Amino acid sequence: MFSGSMVALITPFDENGEVDYASLASLVEYHIAAGTDAIVSVGTTGESTTLTVDEHVKVVQKTVEYAQGRVPVLAGTGANATHEAITMTKLMSDTGIVGCLSVTPYYNKPTQEGLYQHYKAIAESTELPQFLYNVPGRTGVDLLPETVARLAKLDNIVGIKDATADLSRVRKTRELCGPEFIQLSGDDATGLDFLDEGGHGVISVTANVAAPDMALMFKLALSGQMDAAREINQRLMPLHKQLFVESNPIPVKWAAHQLGLITYGDLRLPLTKLSENAQPVVEAALKDANVLL
Repeated sequence: MFSGSMVALITPFDENGEVDYASLASLVEYHIAAGTDAIVSVGTTGESTTLTVDEHVKVVQKTVEYAQGRVPVLAGTGANATHEAITMTKLMSDTGIVGCLSVTPYYNKPTQEGLYQHYKAIAESTELPQFLYNVPGRTGVDLLPETVARLAKLDNIVGIKDATADLSRVRKTRELCGPEFIQLSGDDATGLDFLDEGGHGVISVTANVAAPDMALMFKLALSGQMDAAREINQRLMPLHKQLFVESNPIPVKWAAHQLGLITYGDLRLPLTKLSENAQPVVEAALKDANVLL
């Protein structure tokens, strides 16, 4: 369930800035048809920080409803206040998700002990499987492998999304936490190498617009056909890189709109649409990756 190509799903908005549930339903169908292994709803790429609590819960509920058990759904539930993360986790308890993805507390920069106590409190508040999410480039705090190892001893902390792009951490985390602890890459450009080092899969931005290729690539890799997987990865590398030419999810929402996957490519402030200078860069990456407009 927690391996392969897992998409960090975008949250589509309509022309009035409201959640576009028709496009959301279409996205879910796209991923099921493409063979995406799991959907992560309302994480960073899903613009969790600009949704209201009610919207956040409803988007997750609708994603589960649209999936109809055909693909597992995880939900982003993180916050930089522990009590808020616990509240969000509890609100998700009856939605039908298979687990939670909880980002490290951002801006307030806790110590490693603070991170441990934060995640421990969340884990003790729920029976849902919990995934740690370490993305220092966004949060300003780094969850170190030694702290991950302490947390892995808690029954329902089952894995981590590691977006550091530091491949040496895969082996170290495996040594500290054991092979059963699930390691998922949060960096598309190094995701396949992450798996080759002992990881289990990727939570992918690229999969939003190249879902069939990402699903096939990780199926090949997990079945031992790494050379064939690397051929696909090399073709997708322009996307892995240029979907971050501006802050995620700005480029991927523009690309999804251009591909007709969503009706509008709008974001919520303070994020704005992809700049005119960056649009040709993303368009070229789509063409180079053979993801046609």
